[in-house]
Amino acid sequence: MRTDAAKAVAAARDLARKPFAWTFTTPLYVGASLNPVNSSIIATALVPIATELHVPVGSTAVLVSSLYLASAIAQPTAGKLAEVLGARRIFLAGIVLVLLGGVVGGLGQNLAMLTVARVLVGVGTSAAFPCAMVLIRRRAADAGLDAPPGGVLGGIAIAGMATAAVGPPIGGLLVGAGGWRWAFLINIPVTAMAMVMAVRWLPKDPVLDRADRRFCRVADRIDLPGILGFAVTMSALVIFLMDLPRLDWTALAVFALAAVPTVRWELRRTAPFFDFRGLAANGALTRTYLRQGLTLLGTYSVMYGMTQWMEAAHGLSTVTAGLLLLPMGAVSALLSRPLASRNLVRGPLIVSAVTMLIGSAGIMLLTSHSPAIALVLVSLVFGVTSAATTVGNQTALYLAAPPDQIGTASGLFRTFGYLGTITSAVIGGIVFRDGASDHGLHILGLVLVGAGVVVLLLTVLDRRLMGRGTTT
Repeated sequence: MRTDAAKAVAAARDLARKPFAWTFTTPLYVGASLNPVNSSIIATALVPIATELHVPVGSTAVLVSSLYLASAIAQPTAGKLAEVLGARRIFLAGIVLVLLGGVVGGLGQNLAMLTVARVLVGVGTSAAFPCAMVLIRRRAADAGLDAPPGGVLGGIAIAGMATAAVGPPIGGLLVGAGGWRWAFLINIPVTAMAMVMAVRWLPKDPVLDRADRRFCRVADRIDLPGILGFAVTMSALVIFLMDLPRLDWTALAVFALAAVPTVRWELRRTAPFFDFRGLAANGALTRTYLRQGLTLLGTYSVMYGMTQWMEAAHGLSTVTAGLLLLPMGAVSALLSRPLASRNLVRGPLIVSAVTMLIGSAGIMLLTSHSPAIALVLVSLVFGVTSAATTVGNQTALYLAAPPDQIGTASGLFRTFGYLGTITSAVIGGIVFRDGASDHGLHILGLVLVGAGVVVLLLTVLDRRLMGRGTTT
């Protein structure tokens, strides 16, 4: 039997030779797929849920918005907890919450129970990405790697984009074969598999001292008041945005009343949850957040806005509209890995901005008489946008975020992405308020051209962006 010292030497040798073995990356990829697949799979279940529960179809929109809101708040929170308590512990806790959400949703008898289930799923799935980034960053440091592990970051990106693309078709099959409850129950076998892999293959976190496990100590280290202030502020902001163009003055008042004391508190903290001073000093990271939010505003406007227009103005069925957008997800997944493996940042981000402009201009040329191939071509252009922005910004995040704050920074990266997604739904609701017409689509395209110009300026004028990193 080998001694502990011999085992340690063997483990160090294996780490140096192959730091990112499949046993390490597979549970991270599975975990990263949980949030996007749950975000998209519910789309096919909304009408059956409304029918069986005898509620208006419009009221089931809370099942979509509740997950987005929970995720926007929970992502940076999970990242902070991962930095303080250990990424593996928080990763496993998140999986347990997703499992619980699947059970509650599968047994749910009313819309309130299903909403609770979606919140549990949103909070649980939010742990995967920031925890994965913490684990990857620490593994790279332990292996003595200076450059970003592009192949692994690309795998994380693919796990997110591919599952988001196949979510609706999978959801259609599950709901069609077994009923809407399988939109929730599918989480049970997937989380069970993820749990086994994470327990067996992810490296254990350092043992916490008894003092470090005390609630008061943990609350102080994670800045619990800052997290609560952020949660209230973000909730009010999202509710305000989702009600536009109607002005929700109550939500706006809550936002202002929560934001002011939260900002003052965070500015006085030496180790704040939301580091305003750090973001002001780290312009590269702030610009990365803005680029991600604005670009996802464009890609999700295509996914949701164009789908609505294709069905209402172009007369296509829901299935046909979904199939026409499938190539967009396929292109995103196919391009992500080769782009990420080369650790390119500036080039993909410029491509992302330019293709967003081209695709947005293409939207302005579409009419209800345009052939199906024109719709596919526009979606394919945005597929390139999606891949390039995810890879470029994700690598930029890895390089710009302080190593000891990579978890919180990764969570905020996703939060800005959710704000872009939510804003895309708001803009779609405004331009299509009188119906999904060609005129409304052209206004949407014009808005996206403006967003694309801003993204391009944030890229070409950013001197901190590296041209190319070292391939790992």
